[in-house]
Amino acid sequence: MSNKPKIIVLDDDPTGSQTVHSCLLLMHWDVDTLRIGLQDDSPIFFVLTNTRALPPESAASVTKQVCHNLKIAIEAEGIEDFLVVSRSDSTLRGHYPIETDVIAQELGDFDAHFLVPAFFEGGRITKDSVHYLIIDGVPTPVHETEFARDSVFAYHHSYLPKYVEEKTQGRISDDSVKRFLLADIRAGSLESLMQLSNNQCAVVDGETQEDLNRFAQDILSAASLGKRFLFRSAASILTALADLPPQPIAAENMAKYVRGGKPGTVIVGSHVKKTTQQLEKLLQVEGTEGIEVDVARLLNETDASATVLNKILDDVRRAHDAGKTPVVYTSREELTFKDVKTRLDFGAQVSRLLMDIVQGLPSDIGFLISKGGITSNDVLSTGLALTSARLLGQILPGCSMVRTPSDHPQFPNLPVVLFPGNVGDANALATIYQRLSKNIEK
Repeated sequence: MSNKPKIIVLDDDPTGSQTVHSCLLLMHWDVDTLRIGLQDDSPIFFVLTNTRALPPESAASVTKQVCHNLKIAIEAEGIEDFLVVSRSDSTLRGHYPIETDVIAQELGDFDAHFLVPAFFEGGRITKDSVHYLIIDGVPTPVHETEFARDSVFAYHHSYLPKYVEEKTQGRISDDSVKRFLLADIRAGSLESLMQLSNNQCAVVDGETQEDLNRFAQDILSAASLGKRFLFRSAASILTALADLPPQPIAAENMAKYVRGGKPGTVIVGSHVKKTTQQLEKLLQVEGTEGIEVDVARLLNETDASATVLNKILDDVRRAHDAGKTPVVYTSREELTFKDVKTRLDFGAQVSRLLMDIVQGLPSDIGFLISKGGITSNDVLSTGLALTSARLLGQILPGCSMVRTPSDHPQFPNLPVVLFPGNVGDANALATIYQRLSKNIEK
């Protein structure tokens, strides 16, 4: 691995590691913690910035702080070759170009920044520079899906050069974007990559993992010849760049990580339609008990958090003592807010309540499943108060499992599943629960 560049991933929620394994996820980004990531044997590590949950100014500030400390850590470790990835959503939501602009200012000079949103495990492909979601077997341009109507990150184009022009407000015109099409990638792109300079914006097709594997080989060759690249991507290019062997324990055997044959707990924060469908299926499975968090009470009642928290924790303890897995989920109705800031502030309030619930869980739970990207980030950094965690692998395509350290004060060696909101079929949440519960004492 020593001749390969270190792959440094700034992940805007904690699910970008959903196609790799055996690497470190860092919840803090002080210089000493970053040096731990740089020293680790794995070719890749992740810094979980959670910026997708922040307003634009805060996202820029956090990214700047991470990059400032990274520069110091990289110099201290004497690392010369590295690739930087701004990992974001495969449905094009997130703070682009804010984050890539800050990274380029702090860690440049880059020859190019690439948009690579393909995520094959989640059914996202890019062809002729158009990004698609495969819905019920049908490739659907991403701007026609609910994700393009996101109340914070809405957009109007699936054709990536137009998306770039829209998001940069014309600073980067669509006709100035370099396009790497499937034919180019499959024929070999090294010559084209060597010609890039001055942080040229480029968009990259990908129909299969093999496409990105081929592209990554050319990227690494160009990097070894002195080119410096930045990526704005989903997870599948990371698989290609890291080039890891299969994970140590197969997905279907991950019940062996469950602690003491005990039932677990499921926390569901994500509000996308897919999550609601998955939740409904899970609650039909024997051994689960649904516990709803009525978030509207937080909006309408002063000081409701403490009352709601105590009631939820009583219900969780009762279900756990009865040998069931409590499924704690936020109420599903979509609330409306006067502006984006109010929505984000309320989201933070709901998250604080969910993290108080995590901290109040029975200490002998066997496992924890966290549903939703931002929820999962908060579970790791706040609910479990982790500095870092080791990624074990995927229990389902796109769904990572990490484990808390053996010296964790409340939940030592607890397996935690990080399940993005927009991944998996309707039965995915139920499948993960069943995989983890197969050895539970009935």
